[in-house]
Amino acid sequence: MKNGGCLFHVFLTLASEGAQRALQKRRDCANQIHKAAMAINNSILAEMEVPESYMASLPKSGRLGVGDSIYRYMSTIEPFSPDHLLDGLNISSEHDALEIADRVEASMHVWLKASMHTSKSSWDMVKDLVADENKNQILASKAETLLLCLKQRYPGLSQTTLDTSKIQYNKDVGQAILESYSRVLEGLAFNIVAWIDDVLFVDASVRKRLRATQQRSQKESLL
Repeated sequence: MKNGGCLFHVFLTLASEGAQRALQKRRDCANQIHKAAMAINNSILAEMEVPESYMASLPKSGRLGVGDSIYRYMSTIEPFSPDHLLDGLNISSEHDALEIADRVEASMHVWLKASMHTSKSSWDMVKDLVADENKNQILASKAETLLLCLKQRYPGLSQTTLDTSKIQYNKDVGQAILESYSRVLEGLAFNIVAWIDDVLFVDASVRKRLRATQQRSQKESLL
């Protein structure tokens, strides 16, 4: 009875098209706030320095970080499609998504670090070094694109190991305040969007059930 009463109440609340449009408008506004807060939070985190402790914990190579299958796709398939790559991965939960995000982000910093390496040697070695630097820069760029695509697919994803480390070791008070405020606002807006989606889904289900009931009643009245 309690669940049925709840469903009936939702249906009555959204009985008019105006009520539905109003709720959809609030949903769109909350979604825009979520996107803005997420962009601000990502910008602030990007400005924070990468802690030395994080750099010291990076894998020996980017390939070891992301694994052979992801590395092969990133290094051989052109044009690079992060969506196609993610579609081929077995991501069954946000925990799996966060694990992949951590691996990709770590490899990205391995490649960035390698691309900044310089050495004075013979001309042949210099040419090889330049080629490696270009490859590392390309891989780092692809890793960044893949990480962004992953976060867009899972907007409620928890902070990565690097983000947590940055917040822990950050000494800039202004950055700390902006990061904390935008993170709270991002989470609140995300929850509002999810709640409205649930309400609209229940309303649509109730409407569908009522239409089916009315159609059955009409058929029975004709018999």
